[in-house]
Amino acid sequence: MNLTERSQGRFPFPELLELLESPVYGFRPFGQIIRVEDFVADGRYVLRAELPGVDPDKDLEVSVGHGILHIRAEKTKEVKDAKEPRRSEIAYGAFSRSVTLPPTAKAEDVTAVYRDGVLEITVGLEEENTTAGRRILVRH
Repeated sequence: MNLTERSQGRFPFPELLELLESPVYGFRPFGQIIRVEDFVADGRYVLRAELPGVDPDKDLEVSVGHGILHIRAEKTKEVKDAKEPRRSEIAYGAFSRSVTLPPTAKAEDVTAVYRDGVLEITVGLEEENTTAGRRILVRH
């Protein structure tokens, strides 16, 4: 299955928002970007997201609805002494990402595991119907 074809029949350009959120273009009007990779393995759609430093029990939420997978996370900054000068290149705050699932994704068959700063979500896929469409007789 070609993942670029996963959005057929939903929105005219569902990958456009994902493209604009890409680190290459740097456009992210709200929150921080969650970097992801996705692929199909063993009949399941797999999405891996980099989320280092997130507490999965308190600061991570994964949901699925209407063919979209949503990931939300928050990383809070610990400030010990506000008077002490500091430099930090670590991103803190709210992170979110929404990804269009393949059309054959089963929303009731989703698992998520967080390990070593990487969130791995797998979604079961139904077998694609490879039969050609059929012509419908129009009565008059």
